Amino acid sequence: MISGTATGRVSWRTLFVLGRVSNLPTVWSNCLAGWILGGQSDWDHFLALCGGATFLYLGGMFLNDAFDAQFDQEHRPERPIPSGAISVSAVWKWGLSWIGLGLLVLILLGTKPALFAALLTVGILLYDAVHKMFAFSPLLMAACRFLLFLLAAAVGFNGISGFSIWCAVVLAAYIVGLSYIAQRESIFTPLRYWPCVFLAAPLVLGLIVNRGAYQVRGTILAAILVLWVLRCLRHVLWSEQKNAGRCVSGLLAGIVLVDLLAVCPADPALISAFAALFALALLGQRFVPAT
Repeated sequence: MISGTATGRVSWRTLFVLGRVSNLPTVWSNCLAGWILGGQSDWDHFLALCGGATFLYLGGMFLNDAFDAQFDQEHRPERPIPSGAISVSAVWKWGLSWIGLGLLVLILLGTKPALFAALLTVGILLYDAVHKMFAFSPLLMAACRFLLFLLAAAVGFNGISGFSIWCAVVLAAYIVGLSYIAQRESIFTPLRYWPCVFLAAPLVLGLIVNRGAYQVRGTILAAILVLWVLRCLRHVLWSEQKNAGRCVSGLLAGIVLVDLLAVCPADPALISAFAALFALALLGQRFVPAT
């Protein structure tokens, strides 16, 4: 147990819920895909990348609740701060500490990773501060994942390539569609269909680039992603009882499938790691809410 409430103690579950730790496999998936496309590097660099990205993600999630404390008091009273499970001041301290630790780890990986880590931190803080105020906030969330992907590529021996940039762009497009649906969950307005088109961006790139020996594998992975996205969208588009939360949770896990499609030609052993991360994301959502 950890101090931080009126009674002096905070449960580990409260910290896990604040950090939305069930989404961490998608962060590691972004790191793995970007690192592969960047030419890979020493495994200790990859582990440091995952560690630093994890800390930044946790910091962003903690600060998200800190900024949203007043909104959650009215609309999401089950969240840790309004429910009294932890004080808002403690959440601020935890969040800023995670951000600082993440920056410290990533700065040690070199100049380019440090630059992208700094940009990613700015993006995280900006998103946390304004995401409830402006309709364009899904673009900020997409920018964060875009920068994380390029940060991972920058850690590789070959660095950022044109293809890794395109993969980061389609990942960002997928996040725009996902975040738009998540935004509707928070502000309780009707869902429009057109932003869901962004969810198809990875399919377009995957089918274009996976040619020759990798065409069959790329087509199979694209089909899996299509089926998963449609399975998630049925909760908001074709169900009598709309459930944006279940849709968003599924689409979040689907980030791993987007990354897998990007690295289709990679070593099968590495590809199997994405399957494990996808399963881990789904399993984590059984215990800790993804949103």
